[in-house]
Amino acid sequence: MNYALLSTEVLTAVIGLTVLVAGLILPQRGKKVVGILAMLMTMLVLVVASLHFTDYEVFFGGVYQVDAYGSFFKILFLSAGLLVMLMGGKYVERFEERSSEFYALTILATLGMIIMACAGDLITIYVGLELMTISFYILTAYVLNDEASAEAGLKYLILGAISSAVLLFGMSLVFAMTGTTIVRDIAAQFTVQPAMIAGIVLMIAGFAFKISAVPFHMWVPDIYQGAPTPVTAYLAVASKAAGFAALARVFMLAFPLDQFNWSLALAILAAITIVVGNLIALAQKDVKRLLAYSSIAQAGYILAGLAAANVYGLKGVLFYAMLYVFSNTGAFAVTTAVEVETGSTDITAFNGLAKRSPFIAAVMTICMLSLAGIPPLAGFVGKFYLFSGAIESGYLWLAFIGLIMSMVSVYYYLTVAKAMYIGPAESEEGMAIGGAARFALWACLAGTILFGVFPAPLSQMTQCAIGLFF
Repeated sequence: MNYALLSTEVLTAVIGLTVLVAGLILPQRGKKVVGILAMLMTMLVLVVASLHFTDYEVFFGGVYQVDAYGSFFKILFLSAGLLVMLMGGKYVERFEERSSEFYALTILATLGMIIMACAGDLITIYVGLELMTISFYILTAYVLNDEASAEAGLKYLILGAISSAVLLFGMSLVFAMTGTTIVRDIAAQFTVQPAMIAGIVLMIAGFAFKISAVPFHMWVPDIYQGAPTPVTAYLAVASKAAGFAALARVFMLAFPLDQFNWSLALAILAAITIVVGNLIALAQKDVKRLLAYSSIAQAGYILAGLAAANVYGLKGVLFYAMLYVFSNTGAFAVTTAVEVETGSTDITAFNGLAKRSPFIAAVMTICMLSLAGIPPLAGFVGKFYLFSGAIESGYLWLAFIGLIMSMVSVYYYLTVAKAMYIGPAESEEGMAIGGAARFALWACLAGTILFGVFPAPLSQMTQCAIGLFF
């Protein structure tokens, strides 16, 4: 076995622990150096992961494997983590002496996501899931003396623990019926029996909580609103992608569609999620809460691609997950800048933003139009793949619902643009953002536009990654 192929995982773990220890031993003046160190080392790991994209190796009898599918998500998680650390610079200063622990926990959460995406075993998926969620429990309640943050952390802890228990119970039923936890071996022992069906249903429920699908979305609005905005961005983007990475690997490889039609259950779940997320978002007056319901709707779109369970659908899942990193992180980066400046994320805080900072307002508008699926931005290409996959699998009704709700979403996304460009500005004084945050905004803007205008490179990456399933 070539253990050098595990370098991404090992480096991520070492960096997380190094940043944590450095924050404990360095004096207050050295805290800023820790943040810079974390970003530079994360960038290094991102390069390493990219170099190993096409490598393949199965470790420990199928418990863990390195393949293009897992490598795609490694690049996604590390890119998202790096963007969140860059855009959260000024916000993280609020944490003062605890800022280094913020970076360490972000990196350790990333390690949990990587393990989830590459695990070929149910128990290993669960271990990665717990590493990710425990880090997020702490990060969600990271703002001391803030009731909203403390409440968000406590809610996430309780509901997250319940959903993890449901998922683990489902896994235990599948193990009881097949005698193995190795994903590929489960398919060989698969039989349609009541206990097996119950296990699959419980696993769908557990994963649905992690990806915030309706009706398992109840935690999202309060937790997204109460958590520190950079943490909310990372929760909305990367943890959702990690849930989809594990869900797709398990269901595509372990549960044969010709023996049990789990696809229809996911399609119904996707339709409900798309409708509920978009309709409730229409009534929101707080931008973080609006983006929370938007992320629920986006989970529904991605779930539609997974329900299709074909080449177009799965390409759409991976393509949309990657562009979502740039579009959604860009929107949250602007929200973070406004919150740092005004102390609020209410839509009125965005009034006149175009006069104060035309660049920030333009990034917010373009990212939101991409999320709505407006051509020629990346979101349009992603939804084209997702809806094409659904139609090819016979779910024309699901594609129709997705199309109608995408048009509905344009309304609430444009309410933010309306506030920025037409709303009355209390002050026309320019907004100052740090160099790191500005770089993150440019990266998000570039990714959102380039993947829409020139989608071929990312499309080829996704085609290579889903070769695992076909």
